[in-house]
Amino acid sequence: MNTVPNKKPVVGISCGDINGIGPEIIIKALSDSRMTELCTPVVFGSNRLFNFYKKGLSDYSFNYTALKDFNRINQKQVNIFNCWEEEIVIHPGETSAEGGKYAIRSLKAATEAAKNGDVDILVTAPINKKNVYSEDEFPFTGHTPYLKDFFRVEDVVMLMAAGDFRVGLVTEHLPVHEVAGHIDRKGILSKLLLINSSLKKDFNVQRPKIAVLALNPHAGDDGLTGKEEEEIIRPAIKDARQHNIIVEGPFAADGFFARYYHTKFDAVLAMYHDQGLIPFKSLAVQEGINYTAGLDIVRTSPDHGTAMDIAGKGVADAGSLTAAIFEGIDIYRRREFYEDIRKNPLKKRNIDLGVDEKIDG
Repeated sequence: MNTVPNKKPVVGISCGDINGIGPEIIIKALSDSRMTELCTPVVFGSNRLFNFYKKGLSDYSFNYTALKDFNRINQKQVNIFNCWEEEIVIHPGETSAEGGKYAIRSLKAATEAAKNGDVDILVTAPINKKNVYSEDEFPFTGHTPYLKDFFRVEDVVMLMAAGDFRVGLVTEHLPVHEVAGHIDRKGILSKLLLINSSLKKDFNVQRPKIAVLALNPHAGDDGLTGKEEEEIIRPAIKDARQHNIIVEGPFAADGFFARYYHTKFDAVLAMYHDQGLIPFKSLAVQEGINYTAGLDIVRTSPDHGTAMDIAGKGVADAGSLTAAIFEGIDIYRRREFYEDIRKNPLKKRNIDLGVDEKIDG
């Protein structure tokens, strides 16, 4: 891990599905001159892969250094760490087993580098959940459960973020008919504890305020349209308050977002995927990112998928990936600040008092 104060963090970026828009948006995002001023990018893929996509993006200035040894990272340029040397066939827009194979090879190399401290921040380009899944090699429904398993943590939260608008999920990629069976009091409390901690450590929110959404229409209508609110969600909220978390709910999801109540909270906890992501993506157009709260490392990603319908056409928008990289850098710096304050309580006191320097005596 990079421990030199104010040194540019190293950002490791997995390439995503080789036939999706991942390589294209990486080229576009890293062509921004601000990137190498703020960080040192290391892309996990292959020279041939990015040369292939670079040919169709002549308007973008994408230069790189081929990297084999992390001790030889070029601090002033994009680095490409070659995860494979063999020739591969690239078919933009096609879902294939080969596309999933190399996406996972890139992801595993990037996460290993993050684990070893070779990169400070992990940014993941989109994968196709269908062609990466296998019982032997990748028995996961996405990046989040994989990262939880790889880094051996008890729990994580998929937290979508766009500025001060943040939405976390209790359940992630589940069929709707299975959602209720995966919601329990302990699980909701775990997510609230992680979100509360992340808001303080990763987003510098001193007194986080969190909203919890109901599962059923009209928050269950006192049991008429569902009992989960009374039997599970409200008790979990009470448990969270016992941990000194400022939390309110459960709120009926439709009225909550329609009345812009989310603007009154630092984060919202939704019960399932579409309940949280439909309003989030509707309100945070091209600004949203996906953040994994609960890991020791910083991991972000764009809030969209592989977009096979436009892959290879040069029209993919790199806005969300650019935001993911910048937000990853910001979170990394906020963590440094948080740890500095935690280790030096006097600095915290001085900040609260509006004093820039330490007070003698």
